[in-house]
Amino acid sequence: MQFYYTFDVQNFTSLKLITSIQNPFIKSLVQLQEKAKARKQSGTFLIEGQREIELAIQGGYELDTILFFPDLINLTQINKITNQQIPLIEINKEVYQKLAYRDTTEGILALARTKSMQLSDLKLSDNPLILIAEAPEKPGNIGALLRTADAANLDAVIIANPKSDMYNPNIVRSSVGGLFTNQIATGTTEEIIKFLQQHKINFYSATLQNSTSYHTQDFTQPTALVVGTEATGLTQEWRDQATQNINIPMQGAIDSMNVSVAAAILIFEAKRQRDFK
Repeated sequence: MQFYYTFDVQNFTSLKLITSIQNPFIKSLVQLQEKAKARKQSGTFLIEGQREIELAIQGGYELDTILFFPDLINLTQINKITNQQIPLIEINKEVYQKLAYRDTTEGILALARTKSMQLSDLKLSDNPLILIAEAPEKPGNIGALLRTADAANLDAVIIANPKSDMYNPNIVRSSVGGLFTNQIATGTTEEIIKFLQQHKINFYSATLQNSTSYHTQDFTQPTALVVGTEATGLTQEWRDQATQNINIPMQGAIDSMNVSVAAAILIFEAKRQRDFK
């Protein structure tokens, strides 16, 4: 039996209650947190936190179920998060702690449906500014890239040759909602370069090899900024086919910086050139 969330708090007299971490539904949610295969097969993932759930709703994500721990959040507060009719389940502290990654997520989680992240799904402006990251290894770096992209209001973030699915809970968590506020697509390097060429988008590959200082380039036209991993950088294909290879001049003893920091420098130079429009 499903219990649906409505606007009238008085209707919450007989909510579904789960108090055991051995409950089959709770076990399935734990699998979503731990296994990319489970997320892919079910087409669902978990979101925790009021702000993240609100941003997911605003980003067009469909929620299947909301779970809440009443010691941390009440029904009136839930009513302010969403006006959708969504099955609602009350859980106890043990279940909440089993599912939650953070202690500061206000006692609410949502089971949401994943979205397609095909290149063909992207809706670009007439003069797009795009961030491309090739094979980022650390979920925390991906989350930071998404936060930077949101801050700059980029047209899209594209992940080339992804090493983890974008609904990895560490990406969801570290993006602080940026997963839901950005247009995101994934694809192979070959697919993405073809996409850029078809849409007449210049792309600038951040690399030390055969490159020039980033600030000498014109980013006011349709532009994609491409960054690679800190360990190995970009693959040869990105370096060979780039409109221009670019670098951030380094004045210390170390010749690299965190990928999210490097991306932020490039992105906000492009925004500066565009007068932050």
